Amino acid sequence: MSEAPLTGTVPEAETLPAPSVPDKVSLDGLEDRWNGTWTEAGTYAFDRTATREQVYSIDTPPPTVSGSLHVGHVFSYTHTDVVARYQRMRGKAVFYPMGWDDNGLPTERRVQNYFGVRCDPSLPYDPDFTPPHVGGEGKSIKAADQVPISRRNFVELCGRLTAEDEQQFEALWRHLGLSVDWQQHYQTIGRDSRLVAQAAFLRNLARGEAYQAAAPGLWDVTFQTAVAQAELEARDYPGFYHKVAFHLTEPGPDGSDAVYIETTRPELLPACVALIAHPDDERYRDLFGTTVTSPVFGVELPVLAHPAAEMDKGAGIAMCCTFGDLTDVQWWRELDLPTRSVLGRDGRIVRETPEWLASDAGRATYEEMAGKTTFSARNVVVDALRASGDLDGEPVPTQRKTSFFEKGDKPLEIVTSRQWYIRNGGRPHTEANGRDLRENLLARGRELEFHPDFMRVRYENWVNGLNSDWLISRQRFFGVPIPVWYAVREDGEVDHGAVLAPDEAQLPVDPSIDVPPGYTEDQRGQAGGFVGEVDIMDTWATSSLSPQIAGGWLRDADLFERVYPMDLRPQGQDIIRTWLFSTVVRAHLEFGALPWKHAAISGWILDPDRKKMSKSKGNVVTPMGLLEEHGSDAVRYWAASARLGTDAAFEVGQMKIGRRLAIKVLNASKFALTMGGDAPLVLDPAAVTVPIDRAMLAGLAEVVETATAAFEAYDHTRALEVSETYFWTFCDDYLELVKDRAYNRDGVLPAAEAASARAALAIAVDTFLRLFAPVLPFATEEVWSWYRTGSVHRASWPEAAPLRAAAADGDAELIRATGQALAALRKVKSEAKVSQRTTFARVRLELPADAVPFVQQALGDLRAAGRVRGDLEIVGASGAEQASVTEHELDEPEPRR
Repeated sequence: MSEAPLTGTVPEAETLPAPSVPDKVSLDGLEDRWNGTWTEAGTYAFDRTATREQVYSIDTPPPTVSGSLHVGHVFSYTHTDVVARYQRMRGKAVFYPMGWDDNGLPTERRVQNYFGVRCDPSLPYDPDFTPPHVGGEGKSIKAADQVPISRRNFVELCGRLTAEDEQQFEALWRHLGLSVDWQQHYQTIGRDSRLVAQAAFLRNLARGEAYQAAAPGLWDVTFQTAVAQAELEARDYPGFYHKVAFHLTEPGPDGSDAVYIETTRPELLPACVALIAHPDDERYRDLFGTTVTSPVFGVELPVLAHPAAEMDKGAGIAMCCTFGDLTDVQWWRELDLPTRSVLGRDGRIVRETPEWLASDAGRATYEEMAGKTTFSARNVVVDALRASGDLDGEPVPTQRKTSFFEKGDKPLEIVTSRQWYIRNGGRPHTEANGRDLRENLLARGRELEFHPDFMRVRYENWVNGLNSDWLISRQRFFGVPIPVWYAVREDGEVDHGAVLAPDEAQLPVDPSIDVPPGYTEDQRGQAGGFVGEVDIMDTWATSSLSPQIAGGWLRDADLFERVYPMDLRPQGQDIIRTWLFSTVVRAHLEFGALPWKHAAISGWILDPDRKKMSKSKGNVVTPMGLLEEHGSDAVRYWAASARLGTDAAFEVGQMKIGRRLAIKVLNASKFALTMGGDAPLVLDPAAVTVPIDRAMLAGLAEVVETATAAFEAYDHTRALEVSETYFWTFCDDYLELVKDRAYNRDGVLPAAEAASARAALAIAVDTFLRLFAPVLPFATEEVWSWYRTGSVHRASWPEAAPLRAAAADGDAELIRATGQALAALRKVKSEAKVSQRTTFARVRLELPADAVPFVQQALGDLRAAGRVRGDLEIVGASGAEQASVTEHELDEPEPRR
């Protein structure tokens, strides 16, 4: 074992009353018992007198309140709790709040299903409304059968259901043993959150970082809302390629009169504004600058070049429609093309026939399409193409990658609408330091300590891949209102350029209810008056401010000074692009700095088929049953066995191992602490004088040193691994070797030797409990209560230096060598199928040569543990790799009683 400098001194002896150990120890019921005690004692309460240097603050993820937590939450939140408990034992005042992400689409969808209602903002408020259905998921209630209610009634039901869900979430978190300070909690729809979100938005607006624009954007036709880039999912979607002829206005060089494109969206033919090919594509170079007419609709269109066209995809030439996908938007913007939208927000073809359709055949076809879904309109156009002879062959099936809203079921469309944006580097924007915002946000990512570090590249890839600013407005109901109004001109038209903003002192506000400064309610909707913004903020626009909300920004300056910027942001890898990045954006724009120092990124939980567990996939496991069956410590052990950033399989077997460990902590501690009977428990390092006892403490010092370094590096798995490995060595080898000496039942051994073993055992238990406390909070607290007052979770983290000082010249190799020798003796009895209590009349033990000096120092304990009555011959062999018995004679086994 490598020697470390002895920076510690042997601590003074500590004498405690004899341990009060129950006759039968068990893990059952510990969660309820200790949760009640912790709550009553305020064990995890944040110390408001601590200075910022004394505080460790955590930006806890606010889970989405929309039904139930799943085992993936248990996995990642345990990682956070392990850090919180470690830092608390290191003497930090840990600020560990809990938030509830209760606004947004998941909650609205759950309310619709749960209560059998849907929101219709045109309806008046009914103070006596009773929902037609309460309970379950309401999946049997079709959307058409849901009762329409006012926005206010709908929002009230959202608040009612989230309050019920939050109580269940808190109960589960407590059962899991999260050391959260439950006095520090918030809701993303609560007053404090609305205040912070609206104030931050108004400050963004004042600095030019928030702006509104009417532009094409991604739109979910089911939820009737705009969707941001960060909320997209690319999914395979079935479709058909249609080979369609566009007619040249003048014959081509080869005499051809048509050019063929391949499209999966023929229903957008009336929205076509150009044909586009790559500038290097020899097939179409002669067509650039000429025009074609669209089939069926007869609209003259230019043929243009753009480098984003894919030469190897389809025919290599594509129609640009306004708008079929994001590439269409790029072409439309960069080539300054006209806008010819035919798709409405409801996902149907707009009913009014466009003025640019001049031909009778084109207008007739469009009138047949009008008001239909894209699917039905597609059939109309394909039939017309067949009739005109412009469809070459029949449609060919294909699978195409299509953008979906991450919570949606239908492909997103692109429609033009007025929306609010916050600058995030997706568009060029020069900041005060002369650098582009994107450059500054990349620099923030380099400042942040990612754990594991390779997660940083995901942040950088996301920032580098942005192609638009952050769209934050949503056309939904349950969320933080965008806090602005618009002036109404004297002609009765709303002037969206005349934004009316409240003072911060008025916040939070609801523009649909409250009135802007200088106006009265009777001017709402009137000429010369105002109208309120009806959109709400994207839920990420609120949760991106979680460190400011939890830390008391704008409402509790004293708290904010003590906890912000925070130390840790723990979260999942899949929301680096959303939650982590957006929080960096908001902190950078408002404070010019990072919101935290460290980001701990958890991996995913995989099902038995190695697929990510998620509610949308329907393969999740709800955790309460696991916690009740295996115990919270066991489930926490499974979670803590996985490193940050590493995907882990859902494995009940690992939970069983964790339960075995927790039970062993109880049983081994009981065994070790009761060696002295009713005598006081003495933790006296100076009493540890026997070589093997010192060797055990030397090994324990090394464990503490390694575990501490691992925790400091945010590697809780390594800390658990090294502690657990040595604990089993302690139980299987050391405890078995010294128990006879520690008991000293007949008093035949010198009292000092017995005292040495008892002191070493007590010190070891006291140390192991602290090492395991972050992962196994219930078992360790139970044992701690047998012989100490207070909580192990408020005890100090063990230090290696005092253990090294107590170990003096002890070498942990002695434990390993003697443990192997004991195992060799036991193996003989196991193979002979006799009790381990059977004695050896004589035995010859062959060891690796370098192990002999160590085993010689522990012969007395080895004899006692191995039940060697007669001669014990120790022989060193240079070629031996492990201990083995080469000769032996066993006494007659004792008769069974």
